[in-house]
Amino acid sequence: MPSAEIITIGTEILLGEIVDTNARTVARILRDIGIDLYRKTTVGDNIQRIADAIQQALERCDFVLTTGGLGPTVDDPTREAVALAIGVETEFRPELWEQIQARFRRYNRQPTENNRRQAFVPRGAIAVENPVGTAPSFIIEQAEKTIIALPGVPSEMEYLLQHAVIPYLRRRYDLKGMIKARVVHTAGVGESMIDERIGDLERLSNPTVGLAAHSGQVDVRITVKASSEAEADALIAPVENELRQRLGKWIYGVDQQTLEEIALLGLQQRGWSLVVVEAGLGGELIRRLATTHPALQTSFRGGEIIPAPPAPDQLAGLAQRFRQEKEAQVGLGVAIYPAGEKQDVVLVLLTPDGEQQFTRPYGGPPEYAPRWALHHSLDLIRNI
Repeated sequence: MPSAEIITIGTEILLGEIVDTNARTVARILRDIGIDLYRKTTVGDNIQRIADAIQQALERCDFVLTTGGLGPTVDDPTREAVALAIGVETEFRPELWEQIQARFRRYNRQPTENNRRQAFVPRGAIAVENPVGTAPSFIIEQAEKTIIALPGVPSEMEYLLQHAVIPYLRRRYDLKGMIKARVVHTAGVGESMIDERIGDLERLSNPTVGLAAHSGQVDVRITVKASSEAEADALIAPVENELRQRLGKWIYGVDQQTLEEIALLGLQQRGWSLVVVEAGLGGELIRRLATTHPALQTSFRGGEIIPAPPAPDQLAGLAQRFRQEKEAQVGLGVAIYPAGEKQDVVLVLLTPDGEQQFTRPYGGPPEYAPRWALHHSLDLIRNI
C-alpha cells in the first residue's frame, strides 16, 4: 500500500487561531482507500519552510498532500513553495485563468488582478479544475513520488479530494484494498483496566487494536487492512466478539453511537422519562441529552442548572422536586464539590425502584472534571 503525509498550510492554523478540520477529513478518506498515513504536519505561510517540509516528507513516503495556501494573496505561498521544493519555476496556465474568470462571471463579479496568481502552477504540474471555488489545484509527479496541492476552504478541499484526487490515486497506485476501522466505546472503566484485559489483542498485526482514553470514557479501535469491505468485516468480527466477551457491560456502543443516545434508548424501552439537576458541569449534560436523536428526545423532560453546588444532602431533594414537577419516572442530580487537592462528584439517582447516591472522587486536572462527571452520569443512567 502507498504511504502518505499531510501538510496543512496556514499561519492561522499553526498559531491556533482556527481549528484544522482538513487534516482529519483527509486522514479518514485516505485511510478508507488503503493509504498508510505516516505524519500530519502544520506549517505557517513561509515558502522556504513549506518547501523543506515537502522535501522531508517525500523522503519518507510515496506522496504528500497539502491543504491551504492556494488563494490569491501574497500570504498564499503553496504554489511557489512546491515549485521551490522540486526545483522549478511557476508557469501561467491560460486555461486556468479562463476557468477562474468564468467562475466569477457566474456570480456577476469581476476577478481582481491578484486572482490571476491562482492561474500559476509549478512547471509541469497537472492542473485540477476547481468547479466549486476560485483556487485551482494541481498534482506534481516526480518519478514514483507525488505532490498534491488542495485548497484550504474545507468544502472545496473535500469536493476535490473526493471527485478528483481519490480517482487519481486509485489509478496511479492501482489501489484495490481498503482500511476499515471499528471503534468500540466503553464507559465506567479506566484505560489501565481495559489494557489488562485485552493486552494480548493489542499486539495483533491485522487487525490492530488500540486504546484512546477520554475523561470517563475509553475507546477501543479495531483497524484492518483488506481487499474488500466484506473481507474487512470478516477480520473485524472475531476481534470485536472477543472484546465483547472480555469487557462485557463496559461496552455501550460502537462507531457513531453516543453514550447519551444509549442511555435514553434504555429509558425509552422501559417507557420512562428523565429529568436532570446539575451543578458544576456548565449545562453540558443537559445539552447533550437535549440534542440527541429526535426519536429519543421524548425520554428527556428537561434539566435545571444550579448556579452553585448545593449541600450534598440537598441534592436529592432538588432532583426529587424537579422530577415531580415534570412528572418523570427518573431524576438525576449531579454536582461537583472541591475536596482538597481533588474533587468529588456526587450523583443521586431517583427511579421507581428507589433512591441511590454515589460519591466518585476525581483527582485529574480540574478543567476535565465536568466531562468526567458527564460520562459517569450518562453511564449511571445507561445501567438503570
